[in-house]
Order: sequence, then structure tokens, then C-alpha cells
Amino acid sequence: MAANDYCFVTRWRVEGTPDEVFDVLDHPLEYVRWWPSVWLHVELLEPGGSGGMGRRVRFLSRGRLPYTLRWTAETIAVAAPIHLAIRATGDFEGGGEWRLVPAGTTHTEAEYRWTITANKPLLKFLSPILRPLFEWNHRWAMARGEESLRAELRRRRTGAPPA
Repeated sequence: MAANDYCFVTRWRVEGTPDEVFDVLDHPLEYVRWWPSVWLHVELLEPGGSGGMGRRVRFLSRGRLPYTLRWTAETIAVAAPIHLAIRATGDFEGGGEWRLVPAGTTHTEAEYRWTITANKPLLKFLSPILRPLFEWNHRWAMARGEESLRAELRRRRTGAPPA
């Protein structure tokens, strides 16, 4: 495994059914609105076919550290409401995969597996030295995601208008 290869596994437990959680996660154009601490810009390149297969979206994202990431996601697998997978290209290459499992009648356990090779020169060349810092940055971004997803699910349950 190269120093710039990363595999992150994130687990969230949120109030909402897998259908509700999947509906939020499967609309990447909305990420900027409900998860603004990480998603700076989203652009639809290709809507894809049935269920979003083949959808291509260009992202500009960030973490807590002062750099941005430019990358494209292509939806490569969809099994609503339990599975969603993407292939990533750009500042990193690899893929991400969501798995959603009901936890009782009111909660969902969401697992995201993100396996990438960092291509952005800053990450690629500094990973041997700064890997723990880059890993912390990813965990920070995903913690903001969990908070933001909980708020979005709450907003939808109460019928509040989008922020």
C-alpha cells in the first residue's frame, strides 16, 4: 500500500429510516445546502439512467485544513434504500460505498467505506509525513456530515423549509 492510499470506514447512527437516509444521500446536488461545511460546489455533468446509475457529478469539497479537493463522482451501483456506490476521479482515484441498515424502527446505521489514492500533489507528496493530519481532516469532515445529516432529517420530519 502506497503512502497516499487511504481507506476510511465511517459509521453513523441517525434517526430516520433507510429510505429517508438514502433519499438525502442520493441527491448530491443538495449536499452544498445541508452539509455546507464540506461541500463548496456541486455540478451535474450527466444525470445517468434509471435510479441514477451512471450519474456524474463534479465536486469542490474541503475539510478543516486549508485546501480544497476537485473531483468527479460516477454512480456505479444503486440498490435503494440500502446501497449506493461511486467511482471517484480527480484529486483522488478510488471509490466510496454507502450501506444502510435499519436499527430498530426509528434509526438507521449508515456505513461509508472510502478507498482512494490521493493524486493532489499536496496530499500525494506529503502523505508519508502528514498522513495522520490528513486522516484527522477526513474524520472532521465526516463528523460534520453526521451532524448535518441529523439536522437535515430533523428538518424534513418537521416540514421546515430548506436552509
